[in-house]
Amino acid sequence: MIKSISMGNGFTGGTSRLVRRACLLSFAVAMALGATTTVQAAQFLTHHVRDAVSQGTAKQIGELPASQLMSLDVVLPVSDQAGLARFVAGVTDPSSISYRDYLTPAQFTVMFGPTQHDYDAVVQYLVRNGFTVTGGSRDGMDVQVVGPVSAVEKAFNVRMRTYQHPTENRIFYSPDREPTTALGIPLWHVSGLSNYSIPHPMLVKRSDYALAHGIAADKVVSHATTGSGPSASFLGSDMRAAYYGGSTLTGAGQNLGLFEFVGTDLADLVTYYKNTGQTNNVPVTVLSTDGTSASCVDSRAGGSCDDTEQTLDMTQALGMAPGLASLTMYVGSTDTAILSAMTTHSPLPTTIGCSWGWTPADPSTLNPYWEKMAAQGQSFFAASGDSSTWSKRNEAWPADAAYVISVGGTDLTTASAAGAWKSETAWVDSGGGISPDKIAIPSWQAAAGVINSSNKGSTTYRNGPDVAANANFTFYVCADQTTCTANEYGGTSFAAPMWAAFVALANQQSAASGGAPVGFFDPAVYAQNESGGKLTSAYTADFHDITSGKSGTYSAVAGYDLVTGWGSPKAALISALIP
Repeated sequence: MIKSISMGNGFTGGTSRLVRRACLLSFAVAMALGATTTVQAAQFLTHHVRDAVSQGTAKQIGELPASQLMSLDVVLPVSDQAGLARFVAGVTDPSSISYRDYLTPAQFTVMFGPTQHDYDAVVQYLVRNGFTVTGGSRDGMDVQVVGPVSAVEKAFNVRMRTYQHPTENRIFYSPDREPTTALGIPLWHVSGLSNYSIPHPMLVKRSDYALAHGIAADKVVSHATTGSGPSASFLGSDMRAAYYGGSTLTGAGQNLGLFEFVGTDLADLVTYYKNTGQTNNVPVTVLSTDGTSASCVDSRAGGSCDDTEQTLDMTQALGMAPGLASLTMYVGSTDTAILSAMTTHSPLPTTIGCSWGWTPADPSTLNPYWEKMAAQGQSFFAASGDSSTWSKRNEAWPADAAYVISVGGTDLTTASAAGAWKSETAWVDSGGGISPDKIAIPSWQAAAGVINSSNKGSTTYRNGPDVAANANFTFYVCADQTTCTANEYGGTSFAAPMWAAFVALANQQSAASGGAPVGFFDPAVYAQNESGGKLTSAYTADFHDITSGKSGTYSAVAGYDLVTGWGSPKAALISALIP
């Protein structure tokens, strides 16, 4: 069985690593073949029901019709959580012998994925209870199904009811209690049981910002922009010039992924390149991960969809890394379906940008996928938000997850059109602060000197963001097959795909010397920037330290802060990320 798994990918270490990996795989296979299922646990290991429902503060309106179809994603737990935690700790620790000794998706399944027996049992149980299997895989740890509400209620021992949302003017649906099953094995989560939190893109329109703050739109941006686009707006290529400034690295050979809840109209991407006089040579694929439409047509063309976020994600990534081997937009209706695809698709996206925010029913739900990405050498960048300081109302998720690289916002000025970096300050709406989801502070952030009286961070919970890039209302955007806009849209959603593409440049350089992808870099970057409670010379060489400006409760200060993290990248960071 071990011989059937490709062992060539992901091995950059010496003979000792090969021997250790072979031993680990042999043990995992033996466990998978010899394990017996204990018939006792019928519960899920995560929560699904919001406090508003369980505590009775959301008024019940009615029940979902028994014949109404629902699409769900049933996720199985990893087989060895403690072992996975140890593996991830080693593979992301620069001082570890197993640093960046990544797994392939197939290897991950053998070592930590659900057994074939358990996966088959879940499929059979769902089919027996009236569902049709529509997707998912053992490698992805999920089973995607469609079935009527009656099947949902029977299989998971719940009643699907509707409620008045406590903070939004709409009705939402939810199970009335935590789901359970008649299976003899525990399951991890069922995505799609509730629409309490509707994901939204992390972008903001300047005119909307001005209206909300009672000021004139032309007063929002206090300096003249210096981009090479129409009306001096910034293009994705301007971000490349400001933060990289070279020409050698283009992302060649690298595959970048974009996490999206809505599809796109690629005609808008064509319009952007036509209007800017540029050319895109990167193959772009829009992939539905669970049957969700990959198309997004604006109402003026007979539809009712807005692809502003999706298009700008592409232009920012392609501008920074114009030579990528591929850019794939992964579209889905549930977070687990999207992440399942992102961790199993071939070619595997090694850098990923996410510009969406929502509130999780249980912050631990996506942990297996975050850890899987870290184990496989994938970097996941999430926009930190555009509502200033994090709170329960100003969604931080998923930017406050422990194994996600959180990207804040800045206000950038360049020396000239398509010119070099000149200055940068904190963006007034950059999301950041202390995790409202109460994610425990990770070890790399708890290191001496990172959290101090100057930045006012927490020594108990995860702080964010980790890094930052331009997010001010200074960009050129094309969407919805209407007139493109200049200096109208901003948000940390511009910064996240920028960073994903910047690391694709580093991955290209690493691959050229036979090295592994950068992967989840927070442990390395935090250790590199601060030592013994003092900022290092490496930090000065690798980052623009943003020390002016504030957003909400927090101010930008020397070193790490809760508005811009460590700051924006310099070209030298590319080499620093490669051991």
